Amino acid sequence: AAIMQAADEVLADKHAEEFPLAIWQTGSGTQSNMNMNEVLANRASELLGGVRGMERKVHPNDDVNKSQSSNDVFPTAMHVAALLALRNHLVPQLQVLMKTLNEKSDAFADIVKIGRTHLQDATPLTLGQEISGWVAMLEHNLRHIENSLPHVAELA
Repeated sequence: AAIMQAADEVLADKHAEEFPLAIWQTGSGTQSNMNMNEVLANRASELLGGVRGMERKVHPNDDVNKSQSSNDVFPTAMHVAALLALRNHLVPQLQVLMKTLNEKSDAFADIVKIGRTHLQDATPLTLGQEISGWVAMLEHNLRHIENSLPHVAELA
C-alpha cells in the first residue's frame, strides 16, 4: 500500500524535483527505471515511518522493481501507453472529426469554389467536394491506424 501511495503521489506531480534525468538516455530506460524505483522506495519508506536516507523500509530493487528488467518494462510500457492513447484518444477524436467534416461537406455541397493545383487555378468544385476529400484521407489513415493496433498490442 505504501508503494502504491508513493506512486499516486508521483502521478500527482508531488515529486518532480526527484527526477533530474536528461531526456537522452539508453533505449532500455534503465536510468528512468532506477530513478523511479529509488523515489518510490524512499517515499514508501517515509510513509511507513522511516527517515529518508537513514533507514530503508522499502528496497528499490527487491520491493519496488521486483527484479523486473528495464529492458522488458520500458518497451512493454511504451507499447501499452501507445495502444491506450491510440484507442482511447486518437481514434475516437478522428471519428468525431470525420463526422463533423461529413456534416460540413453536406452543408457546403452547393458552394462553388475554384480548385487549385500546383499553385494555380484549376477546375471549379464545391466546398463540400473538397471537404469530402479530407474525410476520405482521414478514413484511409484511420483504417491504417486501426490495422496497426494488433501489432502495437504485441509486447516487445
